[in-house]
Parts: sequence; structure tokens; C-alpha cells
Amino acid sequence: MKIFVGMDDTDVLGSEVGTGQLARMVMDGLARDHIIGSGVSRHQLLFDRRIPYTAKNSANVIHLLADQVDLPALADHAAAIMQAHYQPGSDPGLCVGYEIPAGIAAFGQRAKQEIVTQEEALALARQYYLILRGLGGTNGGVIGALAGVGLASSGEDGRFTLIGRSRDIRGMASIADILGAGVASVRTVQGEAIAQGEVDCGDKIRPSLRGGQAVLFVEAVNGHWRALRLD
Repeated sequence: MKIFVGMDDTDVLGSEVGTGQLARMVMDGLARDHIIGSGVSRHQLLFDRRIPYTAKNSANVIHLLADQVDLPALADHAAAIMQAHYQPGSDPGLCVGYEIPAGIAAFGQRAKQEIVTQEEALALARQYYLILRGLGGTNGGVIGALAGVGLASSGEDGRFTLIGRSRDIRGMASIADILGAGVASVRTVQGEAIAQGEVDCGDKIRPSLRGGQAVLFVEAVNGHWRALRLD
């Protein structure tokens, strides 16, 4: 089964470990329990200064695969890693679940467009029996953690900060190398699949989550392709 672990509000301005890096650390920690992570995705929420966030109000979600797992124990393990790296002044939240219902995905879409509350998030988690925990401060991160899980479960939102060996790809890379690193497909924004050629990946690639897969969108530039970052 596919399990989603959402995290938000784990850092403050100037933190050495941001939420994305912490999500990768949690995924590595869970791997030692033989719970395999396929990637980490980033999901942009409403950008509004009425919302207390560190920089850009985005949530991170770890994508895990397991045949059988004790979800409360998994949540305990993830929470322990997060609390070991707690940043004073942050308001971390954690969400863990699988077979995510449409109501949670709808909450995620709302969180991209309007201000939603901690009380709403907690009520939805209780309604759908999802694990949702505040781990410090105001516990405000439960909003983004739940919204991120909903958006990731839809398979049609955000971009991967890690998928397979994607972080090893940089500079000019062949389509074959990109696909071999764990990206499912390379496409133009018009939907055309690209099977060969070279891609300018810059310092790293950020494939989008589309159709439940990692898709690297590209555009043609001076005889080669250039990687795009699309939420």
C-alpha cells in the first residue's frame, strides 16, 4: 500500500535544516525499519501574509510503500525524528495515512486558495481516522501536513524534491539518464512525450507530480531541452 507522511512548519528563518531536508531524513530513518520511501513532494499552499509561515508556505510529503505497517508506530518514529530536530519558534505538524479520501484532497485544494483553520484540519482527521499530530509551538503545522497529504494523494499537484536518484541529476543530462534515475516520463507542457535528446537540468531537477507519477516538464531552447519546475 502507499502511505503518505505530511510535514509542515518544522523550521524558522535561518534554520540549518528545512522541512524538505527533514522530510528526507525521516524517510531515511523509516527505511531502517524496512519501510521504503519512493520520494518527497512539495506542495504550495496559499501565499498570504495573514498566514504564519517561514518563507513560502509549502508542505512536504513523503511517499512510502509497504505491504503491512503499524501506522501509529510509523507516526511515532517519524515524530521522534522531527522532535529531535525541533526548531524553537516553529509549529510542526505531522500527518500519516493511506487510502486518503476525497474529502482530504478537497481540503488540500482549499488550503491552496483560502485560509483554513487548525480546528477544521483536526476535525477532518478525526472524521477520516487519519493520524494528525501537532509537535510543538502552536501546532499550526497540522494544517499544512493534512493539506499536503490530500494534495499528494490526488496525484496531480506539486513537484518532487526527491524521486529515486533525481538529486544526482544536474547540468546537461540525457533523457535516458533522467528516466533511469526514477522519473516516469519527460514531456512538454503541451503533453508531448520526449524520448531522446539532452536536457539542461540546472543544479537539480524537480519533476512534477502528475497522474500519480513523476513527470519532468521541459521546453525547447537552442537545440536542446530545458527542465521546468511546475507545481
